[in-house]
Amino acid sequence: MSSDTSLRLDGASALAHAVTHHAPTGSDGHRPFIRIDGHDLKTMLAAAYAWLERHKETVNALNVFPVPDGDTGTNMFLTMRAAWREIDHSDEADVGRLAQAVAQGALMGARGNSGVILSQILRGIAHAFRHKPTISGADLALGLRRGSDTAYKGVVKPVEGTILTVIRAAADAAQKAAAVEDSISFVLAHTVQAAGEAVEQTPRLLPVLAKAGVVDSGGKGLYYILEGMQRGLNGEAAPPQAEAPAAETPQAIALDPYNLPPVRYGFDVQFLLWGADLQVDAIRRWMIENGDFALVEGSSTLVKVHVHVFDPSAPLAYGVRQGFLTDVVVENMDAMAAAGQTPDDVKDELSTAPGLPPLLAEHIGPIGVVAVAPGPGLADVFESLGVGRVISGGQTMNPSIQELWDAVDALPTDEVILLPNNSNIIMAARGAADEAARRGKRVEVVPSRTAPQGISALLAFNLQASLEENVAAMTGALAAIDTGEVTVAVRDAEIDGLVVKTGDVIGLLNDTLTTVASSPDEAAFNLLAQMKAGEAEIITVYYGDRIDGPAAEALGARIAEAYPAQEIEIIAGGQPHYHYILSTE
Repeated sequence: MSSDTSLRLDGASALAHAVTHHAPTGSDGHRPFIRIDGHDLKTMLAAAYAWLERHKETVNALNVFPVPDGDTGTNMFLTMRAAWREIDHSDEADVGRLAQAVAQGALMGARGNSGVILSQILRGIAHAFRHKPTISGADLALGLRRGSDTAYKGVVKPVEGTILTVIRAAADAAQKAAAVEDSISFVLAHTVQAAGEAVEQTPRLLPVLAKAGVVDSGGKGLYYILEGMQRGLNGEAAPPQAEAPAAETPQAIALDPYNLPPVRYGFDVQFLLWGADLQVDAIRRWMIENGDFALVEGSSTLVKVHVHVFDPSAPLAYGVRQGFLTDVVVENMDAMAAAGQTPDDVKDELSTAPGLPPLLAEHIGPIGVVAVAPGPGLADVFESLGVGRVISGGQTMNPSIQELWDAVDALPTDEVILLPNNSNIIMAARGAADEAARRGKRVEVVPSRTAPQGISALLAFNLQASLEENVAAMTGALAAIDTGEVTVAVRDAEIDGLVVKTGDVIGLLNDTLTTVASSPDEAAFNLLAQMKAGEAEIITVYYGDRIDGPAAEALGARIAEAYPAQEIEIIAGGQPHYHYILSTE
């Protein structure tokens, strides 16, 4: 930390007791700081990032329902990672400019509701820090207050007992502490203590937390971020992570120069192509005409190319003529086959490449549609209904605002409808819509909470209607669908009288745990009864990657026998974690 910012707190201790009754952990025993600059703030953020990573699985485990989608910690960590990447190589000494970069990175990298709210907190803080080369404790208090206000405004229906409560309590404590002593160390210590106390109070404010026996996960994640910042200020490094098992060193392929394998497959070529006005369709046509298994996706500024060819120099030379090449990978598939690897198993994506959405279909008329799908089979369904971009995502894999915006930007229309198809993606979808508005594109979010709702919304789409008319019709169609989901409990719980043990098969009706069963099929039938399937016209079952086709068809036959008046559809959804997704309409 900057040596000229240190100052002892000796004369303030007694007065501090009048504010919080006891000195928080970290207020003594460390060199205190009155003001910090951008270098200091970067150190604090690095510690916060590392501390959250250390505890992200703890945060993930704080899930109200015992379903395999506890991803709050992961979403907040990935949001922080995106923020950190914006400043990782920065030597910015100005707090205001550094905070702006952090906020922009967090905004575009925000995932899930918790990540989006975190990005809003950081945006409010950055706004308060603008034009400030250094900050004091009072400035920090102002930033936290602005962060709290921004987060509350960003949520349509704020709920107490969540991360919102924790940031407000932290801001309140910061302002009280700053009125006593205007030092970063003093204010941050009281802030962290208040945040921790607020987290412990969340079950009293939100009954569903009390029933589940957990504190709010988003609030706990924010506490770890603030605590990590305090650790960084105090010069405490995060404990080292357990070392991951060492990756196996790839063995060189042994080839006999006098007995080389036959040339059957050629080369797998992959690269990223950057430019200012790239013609994606033209690049795709060239790759299709000159190679096999061509996959070309992206936008006018960044295109990802994959193709199989016998002469790898051809696509590379073509790419060089179009723009600037990076992340070039060339693999000899015949050599791989000789080593016992199947060329068909070669992954068609670059591990270092940004996650770009796949191109699946042409856009719908003058209005484009982007949808999130939790499995390849469901993606095919959305494609068949004319969706212009389908993004892989769902439970445990929420797409970021950046990924959603990239999909929107890739469509050649000025108006786009975005279907999140998951309750934890809706806020990120709205963030992408805000980003689109800043860039001159109009995006409306139809707040579908499940994939069946998204499908129902698409069936209400009218090619001749305006954007406003379609959004109204598609939003109205959401209410016509009930969604049931069958999965396995990942922890013990007791919710609304249902006692659940780890490994039990459970069913959720419209995101609420409603049944415990001995098998996925039993859970499916229990859900159908709760969904009043006998009054529906159509029953649809999307089976996941844990269920094979014959088992799904057998379930379909049993459902048809139990509900002879209904039309039964059995579709391979391919979704992870959930054996079945059911819908009735």
